[in-house]
Amino acid sequence: MLVDAKPRAPSRQCGRAPPRWLALGRPVSGRARLALGAASILLTLAAYASLAGRDGVNSVVVPTLGSVARAAADALVAEEFWIDVEHSFLRVTAGFVAAAVLAVPLGVLAGAFRSVAALLEPPTEFLRYVPVPALIPLVMIVAGIGEGAKVLLVFLGTFFQLLLMTADEVRRVPAPLVQISQSLGATRREIVWRVMAPAALPGIWSALRMCNGWAWSYVVVAELVAATEGLGFRILRFYRFIQTPSIYAYLAVLGLLGLGLDWVFRAAHRRLFRWAPGGGP
Repeated sequence: MLVDAKPRAPSRQCGRAPPRWLALGRPVSGRARLALGAASILLTLAAYASLAGRDGVNSVVVPTLGSVARAAADALVAEEFWIDVEHSFLRVTAGFVAAAVLAVPLGVLAGAFRSVAALLEPPTEFLRYVPVPALIPLVMIVAGIGEGAKVLLVFLGTFFQLLLMTADEVRRVPAPLVQISQSLGATRREIVWRVMAPAALPGIWSALRMCNGWAWSYVVVAELVAATEGLGFRILRFYRFIQTPSIYAYLAVLGLLGLGLDWVFRAAHRRLFRWAPGGGP
């Protein structure tokens, strides 16, 4: 019996192939990503502008883009705005760095040794589900209402999450890498700090990037309660005087600060971990 070796045309039941830009797992070029991002921002602004200009829409709740832009322009030339940004940035940085310095080494140990994980993870899992705003009264009792209280809230909001995320990244280190190190005569300390920790560092860096974003939300909550300067304090003050355009302007500033810091973390990841998946230029 002869068999027809000619390939058959694909059945119409399978449907047409999707466009190249919709193919699953297909990478997107830098220009295409930039164009799509700009289009999404423009569509969002257009939708907001159309909503703000409609009859029956409360202008206090949904101010026009023009009023928000004027409020942002006024803020940029005001000295108090830059003071607010400076104080919020320093509080976030202090609490975040303190959390990272303590949580990353403990997370590495918890990921490398099951006994350490059994000791640290149960209370950490419990405490990470306690909402940070619920800790504000206790923190104010312990640390007062000064700068230490705000830094402590940022620390508490990021430390427990970062410890668990670091431990998970260390556990993802391939077992053959550890076995080869053992066969070459490496000690346990060398395996943990010279093999497992460096191998997990790209994932730990991504965890740091995510926790830095959360730290900004925690510092704003802290500044809403007890502060005389800061982005959160200023937003609360705008609320008291029903200055909605200024609230939107400050929220936009928070978003831009977050995007800028996220870009810095991503750029550093590409430069520091060219060998890791997702690294490179």
